[in-house]
Amino acid sequence: MTNDGSAQTLLILGASGDLTARLLLPGLGALLAAGDAPPLTLLGAGSDDWDEAHWRGRVSDAFGDHREAEPAARTLGSTRYHSADVTKAEDLRRLLSDVDGTVSIFFALPPAVTAKACEALLDVELPEGTRLVLEKPFGTSASSAAALNRLLTRIVPEEKIHRIDHFLGKSTVLNILGLRFANRIFEPLLGSEHVESVDIVFDENLALEGRAGYYDKAGALADMIQSHLLQILALLTMEAPESLDPGVFRDAKAEALRATRLWGGDPKESSLRARYTAGKLGDRQLPDYVAEEGVDPSRETETLAELVLAVDTWRWAGVPFRLRSGKAVANSRKEAVITFKEPQRLPDGLHGPDGPNRLRIGFGPDCLALDFTINGPGDPFELDPITLKADFGPGDLPPYGEVLRGVFDDDPLLSVRGDVAEQCWRIVEPVTKAWRSGEVPIVNYPAGSDGPEGSHLDV
Repeated sequence: MTNDGSAQTLLILGASGDLTARLLLPGLGALLAAGDAPPLTLLGAGSDDWDEAHWRGRVSDAFGDHREAEPAARTLGSTRYHSADVTKAEDLRRLLSDVDGTVSIFFALPPAVTAKACEALLDVELPEGTRLVLEKPFGTSASSAAALNRLLTRIVPEEKIHRIDHFLGKSTVLNILGLRFANRIFEPLLGSEHVESVDIVFDENLALEGRAGYYDKAGALADMIQSHLLQILALLTMEAPESLDPGVFRDAKAEALRATRLWGGDPKESSLRARYTAGKLGDRQLPDYVAEEGVDPSRETETLAELVLAVDTWRWAGVPFRLRSGKAVANSRKEAVITFKEPQRLPDGLHGPDGPNRLRIGFGPDCLALDFTINGPGDPFELDPITLKADFGPGDLPPYGEVLRGVFDDDPLLSVRGDVAEQCWRIVEPVTKAWRSGEVPIVNYPAGSDGPEGSHLDV
């Protein structure tokens, strides 16, 4: 083990899994090709008995065109793979004996396996400056998240823990900050005096896509709302931080989430859970979710979830925030929609279409749209709806490249702090408790439809 301060090692536990090939390695390849990473040794570890040629082939395929860039080619040429049981201390010691410089341990593992690997690390002497990089979900409840946080801080200090949410690496999500705080025409209007409601929606025209091993244990609520969509809510509702210093910025996010609770306090009125049944999605005929390979029907896992939340701050009290995420929905819809209150009255003689002004922030495609009303052609007393639209510039890196850059730079700005992870579970726990007890029955919607009846959304 060397202690070259400029060198770094990325050790991926769970390197033979889907997450590593589909998201993590492509993001790393882009980061290396951009020249934004330090000299890097890449080590993979997994339960599969692969040789290094097989592993290098996987890395090369995932890097794609980026493999030709000199920094990526250098990392590709030196990468190594070890078959290991990452829940055993002796295997982890063997892996860590092969690192150069500062090591970042990336847990590309299911939550239960991650917890076991962390327990094993308690018996391992870690190189100085070791970072732990964890994927969501962070725990399965507020108490388990708190227990995981206590375990992690026995291994390394909190500032060396990166709980990553790749959603926070999306340039569009980060553009929420610029939209809110750099435009005086919007910021004074974003609050209960002018806003009627806020919808944060991530509906996908994708089904299970072979991910039953993870998804059937998580469901839409934990997979998307408890993590990604609550992070977006925090960015939309936080007060302006003094700076983007990580401590200041993350304090502002935490304050917004501490003020967030279930609307009305009744899960039966403020939540909905549903799963898709057989139907046609595009040109594919899908079976019932419960008939998908790897699904356990007794779990009653939801493929679509909705929550209505309140943010009890001076700015946002009284505004409902409706969060929804669903799979196998006809129209892919990924956006935050801020609906403004309608004018108190129109002058007599001025006629226009019904409908409020709306500000839409799209997360795919990445765009900004403003729906409003103007005098149209013809009769000047007739008002017509119009939409102004602008595309957000794409970021230099894909989301995983962005969050990995933060890890290598020891910049926790895009990482989820321990107390925030616990707050996100605290917000949804009344719902998960009611769902488990059967207080909120699961409803069905055909695959390829717009979702279930009884939705809280109206846009």
